[in-house]
Amino acid sequence: MEARLVEFAELLRQGGVRVSSAEVEDAGVALQAVGLEDRTSVHAALSTTLVKRARDRETFDRIFDLFFSPTHGLVRELDRSLARKLEDEGLLQEEELDRLVAELARLKEGMSPLAGALLAGDGASVASLFRGAALQFDFSRVESALEAGFFSRRLLSAAGFGAARVDLAELDRRLEREGLSAAAREVVSRELSARLRAVEEAAREFVGARVRLARKRRSEPTLAFRPFADLSREELERVQVAVRRIAERLRSRLVEKERHRRRGRLAVRRTLRKNMAHGGALFDLAFKRKRRERPEIVVLCDVSDSVRHVARLMLLFVHTLQSRHQGVRSFAFVSDIGEITDAFREAEAERALDLAIAGKAIHLYGNSNYGRALSLFVRDHIAAVGRRTTVLVIGDARNNYNDPAVWALEEIRRKARRLIWITPEPEEAWGTGDSEMLRYRAAVSQILVVQSLADLEDAARRIVSY
Repeated sequence: MEARLVEFAELLRQGGVRVSSAEVEDAGVALQAVGLEDRTSVHAALSTTLVKRARDRETFDRIFDLFFSPTHGLVRELDRSLARKLEDEGLLQEEELDRLVAELARLKEGMSPLAGALLAGDGASVASLFRGAALQFDFSRVESALEAGFFSRRLLSAAGFGAARVDLAELDRRLEREGLSAAAREVVSRELSARLRAVEEAAREFVGARVRLARKRRSEPTLAFRPFADLSREELERVQVAVRRIAERLRSRLVEKERHRRRGRLAVRRTLRKNMAHGGALFDLAFKRKRRERPEIVVLCDVSDSVRHVARLMLLFVHTLQSRHQGVRSFAFVSDIGEITDAFREAEAERALDLAIAGKAIHLYGNSNYGRALSLFVRDHIAAVGRRTTVLVIGDARNNYNDPAVWALEEIRRKARRLIWITPEPEEAWGTGDSEMLRYRAAVSQILVVQSLADLEDAARRIVSY
């Protein structure tokens, strides 16, 4: 199983999914825990350990279907090697069989992988070649039997079927030169033809199975790419679990960055003094320690009705981040603005979200007024922003035609290390109606559009790497 897991990880990498060796080891441990009998459990174990980014989920599902669909008996003729079958069935004389084995040994090194697998009776290698070749095809595009046949031929070509036929034809010519009788060569030729036909049939079965799986996937859109606003209650519950995981990964990366930053540069003189007893060999390194400055994140989140479906998920993201990282301060606003840091620190997620959205920290009645909320933040809370602070503003910038107070956003940007705006609206909606996004754009470091789980995953990555 270890070899197959390594092969699966390599296929994921070829598909653009980042997979480390440590994650492959974790996947092996997870598979040992859940066993291999239940396909759903295997899928869950591997996706949990190997998929870090929501946008990779679709690629993972596609490759999982290619790799873990049943392939035993895929090439039914390949139950044993060519020589063994001819020997077992008494189809060649002993001398003729010896010539065949000797010629196969001479040709082995230069043969294509598919030809080698056919002669060795290695159906598992044929299936592996099919899986690798199938990565370049989108089977969800197949709409008819005619197209399925076309994809089968392309799969065979990509797996090296043409080269295999050339190699097997060369084997026949070599056997003729070695003096094998015409009758014996006819026996070998019939067996080779049967194996080639079996591979062609296997390709048709392989494509048919993948087309059915692809159609099933297509009829059930990947949750990672579904807009938050379109999710059902059940889907929201599943998304919330993923949102927590994204926040936890962001927290871990922030802590790791700070740990490396605090380590400092090598202190040459102190290192030399500490190692004088070792005759100059540097066994014990000393570093210049930097003053500990915890990286800070300040979050301003619009909780008005217009973004309520996004706000709850974003607040869950903030709550998870804050619960594991002390340098986070959180504020909610509609027109007024109020701090919810303590509520998030003291309450469980669901209770904290209810407090934030139910108006316990601020007055919720009324329309969004970004200008007023930003002005009040500068007046009452600007001290929360310092030179190492990342400020996240979460909202659609729909200001109900009030004064946008761009100056307040500029003041926050001037004080902060960076200011990132996260909006649920696509760029084509900016500046339409009462949107002030175009006016705010000049005052922020970056704008990230977050409409789905995949978008949130990408935003978290950008927040860390910016």
